[in-house]
Amino acid sequence: KKKASESCSLPESSWEERLANAVTPLWRLPYQEQLQVKYESQRKILQTMASRLEELGTDAQKPDGLCCPLQPVVPSPIINGYRNKSTFSVNRGPDGNPKTVGLYVGTGRERNIVCVNANHVENIPSKHKQVARCYEEFICRSPLHSCILFHDGGHWRELVVRTTSCGHTMAIITFHPQQLGQEALATQKALLKEFFTCGPGAVCALTSLYFQESTMTRCSHEQSPYQLLHGAPHIFEELLGLKFRISPDAFFQVNTAGAEVLYQAVGELCQATGDTVLLDICCGTGTIGLSLAHRVSKVIGVEVVEKAIEDAEWNAAFNGISNCEFHSGKAEAVLPQLLASWEDARPLVAVVNPSRAGLHYRVVRAIRNCTSIRRLLYISCKPEGEAMRNFLELCCPPDPRKKLAGEPFSPVLAIPFDMFPHTVHCELVLLFTR
Repeated sequence: KKKASESCSLPESSWEERLANAVTPLWRLPYQEQLQVKYESQRKILQTMASRLEELGTDAQKPDGLCCPLQPVVPSPIINGYRNKSTFSVNRGPDGNPKTVGLYVGTGRERNIVCVNANHVENIPSKHKQVARCYEEFICRSPLHSCILFHDGGHWRELVVRTTSCGHTMAIITFHPQQLGQEALATQKALLKEFFTCGPGAVCALTSLYFQESTMTRCSHEQSPYQLLHGAPHIFEELLGLKFRISPDAFFQVNTAGAEVLYQAVGELCQATGDTVLLDICCGTGTIGLSLAHRVSKVIGVEVVEKAIEDAEWNAAFNGISNCEFHSGKAEAVLPQLLASWEDARPLVAVVNPSRAGLHYRVVRAIRNCTSIRRLLYISCKPEGEAMRNFLELCCPPDPRKKLAGEPFSPVLAIPFDMFPHTVHCELVLLFTR
């Protein structure tokens, strides 16, 4: 049988094979078989949802045991090297090198974590692998140690690489300052810049090189600013005829070609007309709302990452779109206020695209209790997780104890989109109406 990619032939039980199995567990299967595996997993999720809804006293159960019809998985236009963002860790490799740049194999619980180079991993593009190799070369030359455990000292930490179809490449290097003074930090930043602009790293042709001093596992720009060492402050992507500006920490769908297919389908499912108001919750850089702005009278976007909102506003202005407004803040703080005073007579359609943590309960409650919202599209990359709780809250009978007074929604259609070939994940779009 032909594999998904003939280029990946790995020695049995090698570290490379173990990494491929961990990161891209379906890499051995032909692509059509991968889609079938994902279809079956989505079926099980909808069966679980039907059972849970039945327990809550709804009539969502359909003859085939699903809560609503499930369409076939929509394939990704690109199968290999589709990721536009990769995060590489720095840790001890299988050969003992403490400055290995790659991806983790093993678990903290088992205390068997090693970092394996990702040169063979199917879903990572060659440009990301090239930047990772150059970063490893740089830190191996550096007298400073890698920061494997915060309390053990060390400095060099993870690398994020972002690329676009316009040919732009952004690298973001995270560094633990420990006890270094400003002069020593300035020296490291200068060496890093020199390596990637004049040294061996110049081969990467970086559009942007960022540096972030971080004493935590993850830091937002507000907690610890991204420092631009070289190049342009943003990279740019083109999607559905629009141009989008991307900041270091802004959310953008990881599969750009797949996102185009997804957003086109979302536009059709919204059934938006010229007088519709589109509510884009967890809007990131505004990609969904802006791509649908020409179909609706107004777009209202809500997003917690301030830099992403700045990008969204820039994107709207640059593309000549004037019917969008964006609100920065946590959805659970912004949305209840926004909807509590909603008196607009125009039809209101909501699109939500939260992280794996799902929507905060207050967001679900605000949607339920806003009678103007009759149609809701929920885009989830992990529908079996916290999103399932949201689905049940949206569809359960009114519950005064939970302040869920509004009429319940019903799931009417589910469409999976394969945004992550070679992995077990896909993006599920669930259409709810009431």
